[in-house]
Amino acid sequence: MSNDNDEFGAADWLRAELEDTIDEDFELEFEEAALSLEIARIYKKAHPGTLDRATYFRELIRLQSELIKLQDWVSHTKEKVVVLFEGRDSAGKGGVIKRLSQRLNPRIVRVVALPAPSDREKTQWYFQRYVPHLPAGGEIVLFDRSWYNRAGVERVMGFATPGEVEDFFNDVPAFERMLVRSGIRLVKYWFSITDEEQQMRFLMRIHDPMKQWKLSPMDLQSRVRWEQYTKAKEEMFERTSIPEAPWYIVEGNDKRRARLNCIDHLLAQIPYAPVPHDRIALPDRVFNPEYERAVLPRELYVPQKY
Repeated sequence: MSNDNDEFGAADWLRAELEDTIDEDFELEFEEAALSLEIARIYKKAHPGTLDRATYFRELIRLQSELIKLQDWVSHTKEKVVVLFEGRDSAGKGGVIKRLSQRLNPRIVRVVALPAPSDREKTQWYFQRYVPHLPAGGEIVLFDRSWYNRAGVERVMGFATPGEVEDFFNDVPAFERMLVRSGIRLVKYWFSITDEEQQMRFLMRIHDPMKQWKLSPMDLQSRVRWEQYTKAKEEMFERTSIPEAPWYIVEGNDKRRARLNCIDHLLAQIPYAPVPHDRIALPDRVFNPEYERAVLPRELYVPQKY
């Protein structure tokens, strides 16, 4: 009888854990959909063929389980992985990075999103501020924007001179080849969306109080300078897509498909395999019959409002 109860309790626990996992995904989804009904209706009309939620979650959880295997392999083999995420503002880089890192160990998988360079950093070798964030053995680093800022926003907005941009294009292939020779696996993604899709996403941010923080003056200028960004992107592909580190373009108009496609592609770029694991056993708790737990003052506790 006790075995049946144990099995029933284990099943209940596993079901609760799975529901909690799905709830976490739903929270991320709702975080991106806190819109007025009218804006939500317009968005759905513009994306009639998007994946249904059940299919999306099923595939996302399957891919995230593979990411855990990749993480274990990287940690076990002391591999070094760098993934760059670039693209138009609002193209979905942050969304896929969240799903990539959501269930992974932050001690192994780090997200790097650097602010604008300080006055001191502006006087350094251009790549210098990025080098300290590169991985050691057994680590994966996800760059939410990277040294390619110079080929994009810095160039278009005039934060870098034409000479500095030309130096960048001359230097970056050698820099990346050096990273690859050092043993780093370097993967570069560009998230691509249409002019109309970016306009819709910006309007959604403007009308969504929970997303207005995502809009910056640079974002608004990217609308004005759409064509300049397009020309800059095209030259960047031409001059920096090298055999050792090619660019991969993710079509981002459909957010769900973009996330799944990117994660699936990343997994295919790395020859990970199952690694041995020691069997884990929970040790017995040491019980001291003379120990009595102290009663702590109520003011130390967070009020239970919910």
